[in-house]
Amino acid sequence: MEELIIIIKYAFLGALQGFTEPIPISSSGHLILAQEFFGISVAESDLSFEILMNFASLIAVVLIYRADLIRLVENGLKYIVKRDEVHKNDFMFIVYLIIGTIPAGIIGILFGDMISENLKGITTIAVALLVTGVALWLIRNLKGRKSDKNLNVRDAIIVGFAQAIALIPGISRSGATIVAAMGLGMKQETALRYSFLLYIPVSLGTIILKISDMNFGELLIPYSVAFILSLIFSYFSLKWFMGIMERGNLKYFAYYCFAVGLFILFIT
Repeated sequence: MEELIIIIKYAFLGALQGFTEPIPISSSGHLILAQEFFGISVAESDLSFEILMNFASLIAVVLIYRADLIRLVENGLKYIVKRDEVHKNDFMFIVYLIIGTIPAGIIGILFGDMISENLKGITTIAVALLVTGVALWLIRNLKGRKSDKNLNVRDAIIVGFAQAIALIPGISRSGATIVAAMGLGMKQETALRYSFLLYIPVSLGTIILKISDMNFGELLIPYSVAFILSLIFSYFSLKWFMGIMERGNLKYFAYYCFAVGLFILFIT
């Protein structure tokens, strides 16, 4: 019976992580809230769960954007080899992804542990959710004009720092990067694509840095269940979010962040 309860616990956390990762409501914040209000958690010293869930969401993003990734790699290599101007835009998009990854990479390495240890209180998460809600509300009706070919180094740096800010629990990574991208005048489609392609190198870096800490122990089955559910929920959550972006309904995520943030502040 105890083993079944453990499996159910990890299944819930995997589904929660998967569903909240792509949408702008902060997966890290919701995992902490689940721990606080439902007593559902994993050992604080065990990074295996975090790495696995991160990997599951990464696979989902790669599956959804596989056509873009293949095109970028092929055209980027063609530009390097042939210097064909036709493929320059895709090559530069890769460059902007690399530039956008640097701020979160540096800040994460230098201050990641300090941020996770000192800013994981539920009051901090509540305030961060309110900030996310305000940001989403401010850009809810923006209709940018910048497409992939119109991006520049300044755009990449600003969105990169927005991603770094999302190291704070309660600040959504997808929300922060999409808000920054749309605030810079990107089309919703471009902002969404740049945001989630930017997730790939950051996620890969996190996995590489922490993979040596992985230790399944006796939790192989619960972890496997959580991984599968996280992958499935991440995939369909991102697909759902893409549809919401197309319809311009970001305001509903703002409402949600306001409601949860205020509720937490009210009861604490």
